[in-house]
Amino acid sequence: MKKTLIMTTALLGTAFAANAQEVTVMSWGGAYTKSQVEAYHKPFTAEMGITVNSVDADNPATPIKAQVEAGNVTVDVADVEYSDAVRLCDEGLLVELDHSMLPDAPDGTPAAEDFIEGALTDCAVANIVWSTVMAYNTENNENAPDSIDDFFNLADFPGKRGLRKNAKANLEMALMADGVPADEVYAMLETDEGVDKAFAKLDTIKDEVVWWEAGAQPPQLLADGEVVMSTAYNGRIFNAAVGEGQPFEIVWDGQILDFDLFVIPQGAPNMEEAKKFIAFATDTQRLADQASWISYGPARQSSGALVGLYSDGKTEMAPHMPTAEANLENALVNNFEFWADRDTELNERFNAWLAQ
Repeated sequence: MKKTLIMTTALLGTAFAANAQEVTVMSWGGAYTKSQVEAYHKPFTAEMGITVNSVDADNPATPIKAQVEAGNVTVDVADVEYSDAVRLCDEGLLVELDHSMLPDAPDGTPAAEDFIEGALTDCAVANIVWSTVMAYNTENNENAPDSIDDFFNLADFPGKRGLRKNAKANLEMALMADGVPADEVYAMLETDEGVDKAFAKLDTIKDEVVWWEAGAQPPQLLADGEVVMSTAYNGRIFNAAVGEGQPFEIVWDGQILDFDLFVIPQGAPNMEEAKKFIAFATDTQRLADQASWISYGPARQSSGALVGLYSDGKTEMAPHMPTAEANLENALVNNFEFWADRDTELNERFNAWLAQ
């Protein structure tokens, strides 16, 4: 009898473990992951009964590629930049997604028509529009910079600069600061002359650069006074300024707009739960809810009208969005295909330049 009871208990335990549902979601950490936990993870678990395990990386595309190629995938959903989503999909490392799994807008508009242009790809579903901007600490600058040109102007704005340690965004901003109109930047970068021009502009501030790799670093560099201005993700600066009271200002001139998208790596251990998570997290209400935690624009048109106040209950979010009309006067939309094709080549050039 005792033996039978032990076997029954063991079998019940095994069955419970088999039925336990979970999904592991990899994102970028800090204020961004917090916005996703509040807007997506907690409601998803409450409504679906599926546990969300949240893990972070400096750039989730890197471990995703390594895991799939090693045949040891531990992540079900990853939040990646657009060019990485395109590249990883082209390399066969991501699951192709059926967009019919995504919920319609509240008025019945099909998801495929409700997402803003470019937000849906073969292997990815966008959740936010964000941007790389320049920002500064008002307490560490005698003069207030107001253009991307000022980032490269060491004479009038002396001091260290913070830049992300890769080619993307740096080359574009360098060209805009050198007088290239935003709508001509990528045509210029398609040429050897244009790439040389961008690196020559970066040369002018190279000795004053502090390089960063994780999104949480620029606000810290600015707060500590290690740099007088830095490129950064706009939502990180908003969170530091509005959420934490730091004396930071964003300069929208020369901002580079981008998407972040959810993808599922090939071999994800919880494939069905991953699809359920993406469908849930990218519905109209969830995307609007995330915008109350961080100043990234929702990727669905129907979410815009639902974006209201920051989680402090008093700050209107709309003016802080990178897509606000006043912030788009000299903005550049990241050319995703360009970077999917040229990322490896230009980062090799960038790393060689750094070593000089």
